[in-house]
This record gives sequence, C-alpha cells and structure tokens, in this order.
Amino acid sequence: MLNFSLEDGEFLVKVAREAIKTWLKYKRKISFMKDAPEKTKQKYGVFVTLTKAYTHELRGCIGYPLPIKPLIEATIESAIEAATEDPRFEPVTLDELESSIVIEVSVLTPPEVIEVEEPIDYPKKIVIGEDGLIVERDFFKGLLLPQVAVEWNMDAEEFLSNCCLKAGLPPDAWLSKNVKISKFQAIIFAEETPGGKIVKRTIKKECSSS
Repeated sequence: MLNFSLEDGEFLVKVAREAIKTWLKYKRKISFMKDAPEKTKQKYGVFVTLTKAYTHELRGCIGYPLPIKPLIEATIESAIEAATEDPRFEPVTLDELESSIVIEVSVLTPPEVIEVEEPIDYPKKIVIGEDGLIVERDFFKGLLLPQVAVEWNMDAEEFLSNCCLKAGLPPDAWLSKNVKISKFQAIIFAEETPGGKIVKRTIKKECSSS
C-alpha cells in the first residue's frame, strides 16, 4: 500500500498549483525540483483533479494510470493538462485558478487485473471506497478513481457500468469475457479552499460492495 506523509502530499498539491499557474502566465513548464522529497522522484501513477470550490463541479481531471514517470514529473504534466487539455472543458483561466479552483492529487498503486471465473463475479472483488477501476477492450479504455464511486453513491455494479461507459463501451460490457478489468488504490491529497489548507482525504465507504 502507498505510504505518503501529509508533507509529501502538501508538496505535490503545491507543485500542481504552481505548475498550472506558471503555464497559464508564461506558457512554461516548471523544471524538475531538486529539493523534491525522495519519494516523489520515484515512479507512480497519478491523477490531478480540478474542482469548482463552491459548487464541487468537476473542472478537469487527467493523469497517468501507470507508474511510467517520476511522480513529480507526472504530477506537473497532469496538472497542466487537467487545466488546459481536458476535452470536456474549456481551459482554466488564471483568475479562475486563483479564485475558485481546488486541486486534488491522487497517487495510485499499480493496477492489478481482477481474476474471476465468470464476469458476473466482478462486483464481489471490488471494495467501494477503496478500489478504482480500469476497463479495457481492444482500443477502448476507461478509468474511474476510487472516490468517484463514493461521490456518486454507486454500488459495485454501477461502478463497473460507469467505467465501461467511460471507456466508450456499453454499460454491460463488463459481463463479457473479452473485457479486461483491473483495480487499483489511491492516496488522495486535496486543498480545502483555492490555494488553502491541504488535507489527506479519507474516502468513506458509504455503499455496499456487492
């Protein structure tokens, strides 16, 4: 399991905000920080999520599902892309960033393929409030972070169906044997207010896993 301190998380969230700010002001990517905590120089998957502070609406979310880059680099790139390249939204403005956007950084464990005898058994292998999902078939791929299921009060079947939709597949595609489903966990750090206090988020298990 992931072992990141609050100080590590504070560093990552502050870096994410500075990366977006620097990009919006100067179109320049901040350089790798030599004083970064050692753990953040190791390779991890990460997602950066931007949310409207007062309405809690999603404003951007992009990341690296797999540990292919040093965490600090992946965080910088994900932050910039979440603010400027999420195809669902217009790019974030500098004024918006500073006045009404809160930043959340989710550091991921490597995905593990869920092994089942029959696809109908997938929901029994998913713990809502702990597991995120990746659904894959051919060129289709969708990912949902663990907090999504709790925030939208999904059970495991609904979580699977929504991840299929995210992949561009029918909602019942998870019942097919030619679909690969993986799960991962995350440790989440988030601002309470724009540029304000950073906390380690606990995802409360609010619904059944079966």
